Amino acid sequence: MVATNIWFWLGFIAFVLAMLALDLGVFHRQAHEVRAKEAGIWTAIWVALALIFAAGLYVLSGRHVALTFLTGYVVEEALSADNIFVMVLIFEYFRVPKVSQHRVLFYGILGALLMRGLFIALGAALIARFHWILYVFGAMLIVTGIRMGIKSDEEFDGDQNRIVRAARRLLPFSKDFHNNHFFVIENGRKLATPLLLVLILVELTDLVFAIDSIPAIFGVTTDPFIVFTSNIFAVLGLRSLYFLLAAVVQRFHLLKYGLALILSFVGFKMLTERYIEIDIVLSLSIILGLLALSIAASLIWPRRQTS
Repeated sequence: MVATNIWFWLGFIAFVLAMLALDLGVFHRQAHEVRAKEAGIWTAIWVALALIFAAGLYVLSGRHVALTFLTGYVVEEALSADNIFVMVLIFEYFRVPKVSQHRVLFYGILGALLMRGLFIALGAALIARFHWILYVFGAMLIVTGIRMGIKSDEEFDGDQNRIVRAARRLLPFSKDFHNNHFFVIENGRKLATPLLLVLILVELTDLVFAIDSIPAIFGVTTDPFIVFTSNIFAVLGLRSLYFLLAAVVQRFHLLKYGLALILSFVGFKMLTERYIEIDIVLSLSIILGLLALSIAASLIWPRRQTS
C-alpha cells in the first residue's frame, strides 16, 4: 500500500481541479468543433501526465506500486472504449452539433469524477470491513464479461428509451438546440433543451459503466489512492479520447471480446487470490495483450458491410 497522507490526496485533487479550470477557462473558452488533431494532442497530454505520475510513484514507492497504477490505468482506459461507443450512438441519434459536444462531455465527465469518487470511497469502505466483498466483485466481473461477449451490438432508440421517456414526462423540452444552452426561455416559459437530455443520458451511461469499472480496478489493487488516481486519470482523458476515436470506434468491432476477456481475467484473479498469486507484470502483460489482439483482429477482419 502507498504510504499516503492527506497532502497526497489534497495535492492530487488540486491538480485535477486546476486542469479542469485550464481546460474550460483557457483552452475551450470559446465553443468550437474539436478536430482529430486537437483531440490527439490532448490525448497524448493526458497519457503523458499519467506516465509522469507513474514515474513519481516509482521514485516514492517503488516498482510494484508504479506498475499497479499503470495496470489499473490501462484497465480503466480500455473499458472507456465501450463507454465511447455508447456516447457515439447517443450523439448520432440526437444529432448533437459538433460544436456543442465538448460542453456536454465536459460536464458529463465532471459528474463522472464525482460519482467515481463516491463509488471508490464506498467500495474501499466495504472492502475494509467485509473482505469477502472482493469475491462478490470478482463474480460480478466474470458475469459481466460473459454478457459483454455474447450480447449483440447495441442500438439506441430514444423513443423507446426509459430514461428519455421519463425525462420528457418530468421536464418540458424545446424541439431544437439553442447553441450550448441547457435551458432556454420560449414564449415566457423556461424549457430544457435537447442538450440537457443528452447530458442526462451521458451521466447515467457513465453510472452504468462505473458499476463494471470500479470492481475491475479493485481487482487490480485495494489501495484507495491507487484506485482513485488511476480511475480519475482515465476519466480525465475520456473526452479527448472520444473526439479522437468517435469517427473510427465502430471499426473496432471485436474490441468488446477483448474487454470481455479482460473483465473475466480480473474477476478470476479476484476469486483465486488466496490460491494463485499472479505477478503484476504478468497481469499488465495479459491485459495489454488482450487489448492489442482484439484491436488488431478488428483491423485484420473488418466488419462486413450490410447492404
